Amino acid sequence: MSNEINYQEVINDIYRDVSDKENIGQAASYIPELAKIDPEKFGVCLKTVENQEFGVGDWQTKFSIQSIAKVLSLSLTYKILGDSIWDRVGVEPSGNPFNSLIQLETDHGIPRNPLINGGAMVICDLLISHTENACAEFLQFIRKICSNSDINYSTAIAESEKSVGYRNIALCNFIKSFDNIKNPPNEVLDFYFHMCSIEMTCQELARTFMFLVDDNFKTRENEPVLNISQAKRINAIMQTCGFYDESGEFSFKVGLPGKSGVGGGIIAVHPGKYSIAVWSPKLNNKGNSYRGMNFLESFTTKTKLSIF
Repeated sequence: MSNEINYQEVINDIYRDVSDKENIGQAASYIPELAKIDPEKFGVCLKTVENQEFGVGDWQTKFSIQSIAKVLSLSLTYKILGDSIWDRVGVEPSGNPFNSLIQLETDHGIPRNPLINGGAMVICDLLISHTENACAEFLQFIRKICSNSDINYSTAIAESEKSVGYRNIALCNFIKSFDNIKNPPNEVLDFYFHMCSIEMTCQELARTFMFLVDDNFKTRENEPVLNISQAKRINAIMQTCGFYDESGEFSFKVGLPGKSGVGGGIIAVHPGKYSIAVWSPKLNNKGNSYRGMNFLESFTTKTKLSIF
C-alpha cells in the first residue's frame, strides 16, 4: 500500500461524512438478542499487509459477526477436505435471499453456494462428520488465525436465534430430505447457530481475515491457513456471493471480495494489500449494513484501492 495515503485521516473523514447522513434501515430485530444492540453503533478497522492498523468509532466493541463466520467455517472445511466439498455445494451466486428455499427444490438439495444459509449448513454438516468436536475445533481455528484466545461464542445469541429459527430449521430438514445433510439436523443446526453467534470487534475481524490478504500469512504455530489456490477461490466466492442478492451491487460500487452479516458487520479484503471491517447494525432492505456499504464505497473510491 502506498505510504502517500494517510489512512487514519481518510477513514476519519469518511466516518464523519457517513455519520452526518441519515442512518437509514432497520436492525435485525427478528433475532431478539440483536434487537438489544444500540443501532447507532458504528466502527471501522483497516489492517494493512505491512501490519499497520487504523481504527475509528466503535472499532473495539464486540458484536455478533453472524454470517461472516460462514467464510471461516468454509475455509476450515476446505483446509481439511480440499475440493471434495464442491460435490455437496455449488459456487454460483444465488440471486435470491440468503434463506430462500426455492432453489433447493430446483437443484435437488445442492445449495447454490456455501455462503447462503443452506450452503453454510452443508459445510457445518461436513465439519461435524470430519472433526471430533466441530464447535470446539472451529473456535480453536478462529482463535489461531486471529492470535486471540478470547474470541468466543455467545450462548445468549445462539439460543435467541434457535428460538426463532423456524426457516433455518425448515432449510436444514429440506436439505436432509435430499440426503445432502448426513448428520441429525438438530446437531447441524446447533453448530450453525453457535457459529453465527461468534462475537468479535472490527479490529479482531480485520486481523482474522488477513489470511485471505497475505500469501505469506502463517499462524503463531507457523502454519499456513490455506494454500494460494484455495485462498483465491474463497476470495472469488466472497466476490460473487458474499452479499446474497446484493453481491453484484457490492462488486460494482466497492470492488472487493467481502462478506456481510445481519449483526451489521462487513469484512472486505484486497488481496496483497489490506482487510477492512465495518460495523453498523442498521441494515438495508437486502440485509446488509447501510452505513457499512456506504463507508466501503467511499473508501475504495477515495483511495482508488479496489481490485478493479
